[in-house]
Amino acid sequence: MPRVALFVTCIVDQLFPQAGLAMATVLERLGYEVDFPEDQTCCGQPAFNSGYAAEARAVAAHTVKVMESADYIVVASGSCATMIGRHYAELLGGEPLKGRVFEFSQFLTDVVQVEDVGAHFDGVVTYHDSCHALRELTVKQGPRRLLSRVRGLELREMEPAEECCGFGGTFSVKFSGISGAMARSKLDAVVATGATTVVSIDSSCLMQIQGAAARAGVELRTMHLAEILAAR
Repeated sequence: MPRVALFVTCIVDQLFPQAGLAMATVLERLGYEVDFPEDQTCCGQPAFNSGYAAEARAVAAHTVKVMESADYIVVASGSCATMIGRHYAELLGGEPLKGRVFEFSQFLTDVVQVEDVGAHFDGVVTYHDSCHALRELTVKQGPRRLLSRVRGLELREMEPAEECCGFGGTFSVKFSGISGAMARSKLDAVVATGATTVVSIDSSCLMQIQGAAARAGVELRTMHLAEILAAR
C-alpha cells in the first residue's frame, strides 16, 4: 500500500483544517494510506521570498527530514508544492525528495490518473488559477477536469481566470494597496460569472478572495478543491 504524507501548509493547518481533512478523505477513498507527520512546519517560502536564505534552508532541511520516509508527499497548495519540489534544490543542493512531491490535484490526475472520484456537489462554481500552480507547476486543466466530473456541479469560467488575486504572501502586507485593488478586480470577475462558490487549490488565494467579498458585502462561498471532491 503506497504511503502518502500530507503537507497541509501553515494556512490550512491554522485557518482551514477542513481542506486538509478533505484531502485525506479523498485519498483514503482511493485506497491510499494517509499519514500526517506531526513534526511538519512551514515550508520556508515566506523567509525564502523575503531573502532570508539561511532561515529558509533550516526549515527546508527539517521538512525533508520529516517527509523523507513517505512514498509520496501531497501538498495542499500549489505555492508550497513549488517551494518544496523546486526551490529546495536551490537551498539544499542535489534533488531532495525527487519525484515525490505533488500538489493535490496534480497527484490525482498524474499519479493516480483518476478524474471521477464519485463526488456530488449541487451548485454553480468558478475556478481560480493560483499563480504558482499555474505558472510554475503548469497546473491548469487538471482541476477543471476533476470538477467537470462532479455530479450536480456547473463550472463557469471567469474572465480572466488566470489573473492574480493579489495575495502573494508577504506581498499583501508590503503592498497592501495594490494587493487590495487586485483582489477587488478578481472579485468583479467572480461576480460576473454568477457563481456562488469559488474553488481553488490554494487556501491563501481563497482567503484573499473571501476577504474582498466580505468587505464588498458580496455573499460568496470559497472552497478548496479537496472539499468539493470529498463531498457526497
